[in-house]
Amino acid sequence: MDRNEVIDVIALQLIRLGRIRERTNAQVSAASGGEIETASYGIIFRLLNDGPMRSGALAELLYSDASTISRQAAALVKRGIIERRADPADGRASVLAVTDAGRELATALRQRRNGMLDTMLSHWSDDDREQLATMLRRFVDDYEQARPALDPLHTKDAHPKDTP
Repeated sequence: MDRNEVIDVIALQLIRLGRIRERTNAQVSAASGGEIETASYGIIFRLLNDGPMRSGALAELLYSDASTISRQAAALVKRGIIERRADPADGRASVLAVTDAGRELATALRQRRNGMLDTMLSHWSDDDREQLATMLRRFVDDYEQARPALDPLHTKDAHPKDTP
């Protein structure tokens, strides 16, 4: 394959993966009675990994809109999965933190996710699994680094009137 054909294959596989994930997320949401949006799982895992933080910082890390994070966080607070705490740096502000119930949910989600991935990759060799992990991490890291340069809203020549 030439370079363009390879890029086309990668792009098409990413589209397929995105559609499969959307379908899977819809099934997971339906199975849980729709009590927690699957998109909210990112909030839980990010807070577990990085510790309590303000919702604005969380929105940046998740490449999401602040209003979306605020809505999702409010639903998680209502369910007792996360809580608001006074910000130690500024008592007038609050940070979001995972509760014990949230930790239990995250453990169950992680076990289910890892079990599914382990089943999907059961016929792969350990070397193939490691190679996928290495290449996927590299791809996502490079994508994340390149994203601002590829985003017309973040280029130095972008003007507010040029944005929809």
